[in-house]
Amino acid sequence: MGAKIVIIAIFTTLTYGMRLVVQRVKRASVTIDGKVCSSIGSGLLVFAGVEDADISEDVDWLASKVVNLRVFDDNNGVMNLSSIETGSEIMVVSQFTLHASVRKGNRPSYIRAARPEKAIPLYESLIARIRELTGRDPATGVFGAMMDIELVNDGPVTIIIDSRNRE
Repeated sequence: MGAKIVIIAIFTTLTYGMRLVVQRVKRASVTIDGKVCSSIGSGLLVFAGVEDADISEDVDWLASKVVNLRVFDDNNGVMNLSSIETGSEIMVVSQFTLHASVRKGNRPSYIRAARPEKAIPLYESLIARIRELTGRDPATGVFGAMMDIELVNDGPVTIIIDSRNRE
């Protein structure tokens, strides 16, 4: 009897989700057309990129994760406190380029980024959910605007959170 060869091919589809880059800052501001439209002192600057497959459950999970991240020092100098516990400010800025793909060539592709009609409601939901969880209005950028973001990174502490890769 002849030997049988079995080939099993496994194809994976890379799925990304709403992607956040969270930076602990000493201060941050958003300037549009030479005018500062938003600023915070010590706190978290959150860049948010929305993908087409994102849903409200992604927003809820991410908002909770952001406000409860223990990245602020306690009395012993250990990152053990959240923005809720410290009363730190939060700024949320939309950034579709977080979903850039540079897999082919050198020009980024933004095909995974959600179109504004999908992205704006989820971006606004993230802001609203952070407001609900903290009891404070987060500062924001302006969706779709050309913004100058100025920040002083504290630490530096920079954390990337993806709603599909919940590690």
